[in-house]
Amino acid sequence: MKKIIVFAMMLVASATAIAQDEIETTISGDIVSNYIWRGQDLGNVSLQPTLGIGYKGLSLTAWGSVGLSDPSDTKEFDLTLAYTIGGLNIGVCDYWFDNGPEPRYFKYDAHSTSHLFEANIGYDFGFASLQWFTNFAGNDGINKDGKRAYSSYVEVAVPFKLATVDWAATAGVVPWATTSYETTGFAVTNLSLKATKAIKVTDSFSIPVFGEIVGNPCSQKAYLVFGLTLQP
Repeated sequence: MKKIIVFAMMLVASATAIAQDEIETTISGDIVSNYIWRGQDLGNVSLQPTLGIGYKGLSLTAWGSVGLSDPSDTKEFDLTLAYTIGGLNIGVCDYWFDNGPEPRYFKYDAHSTSHLFEANIGYDFGFASLQWFTNFAGNDGINKDGKRAYSSYVEVAVPFKLATVDWAATAGVVPWATTSYETTGFAVTNLSLKATKAIKVTDSFSIPVFGEIVGNPCSQKAYLVFGLTLQP
C-alpha cells in the first residue's frame, strides 16, 4: 500500500513539473510617466498591469491602463489572443476604453460598442521585427469618405545592445487616412528610441527601468517617457 501511495505521489509531482514547464504565467505591472502609444498621447502618469498565460506558442494576455495623476484619464482593458511559431506571430486583440460611445463593457452592438477589434501579423528576423495591425470591427475610425477606415499601423523595430543597456529603435506608419490616428493619408506617426536596464536591488531581485524618446512627425509632437516594471 505504501508503495502505491509513493508511486501516486511521484506521478502527481511529475505531472505538476511537466505542467509548470509547459504553461508559462506572466504577472507584471508598469508605471509610466506618460502613456504614449504608437506616437499618440493617451494619458499622464499611469499604472499598466499585465496578466497572461502561454502554452507552446499560444498565449492569452490581459492588459490594462489606469491614470494615477489624473483620474479622468481613459481607463483601458485589452485582451489579446496570439500564436507564435518560429519568427512568425499572429494575433487578435480586443481593446476596450471607458470613454467610448457605450460605457457598458458587455455591449457589443456593431454601431455603439466601445470595443475595438484588431488583427495583427508579424515576423521577427532577429536583427529586426516587422508588424502589421488592422482594425476589423468595433469602434474604429472613419476615412475621408466617412466610412469605416479599417485603421492600420505598420511598425519596424530594431533591437541592439549598447554599453550594457538594451536598446530598441522603432519606426511606425499609418498607411491611409483615419480618424483613429488623426491622419489624412500615409503618415509617419511614431519614431522612438527606447533604453531598458535592470537595476539590481538584491541578489535575487531587480527592477527593469526604461526611458524612451518618442516623436510623432504627423502631429508634430514629441515626448520623453520614463517607466519601471514590477514583476515577481
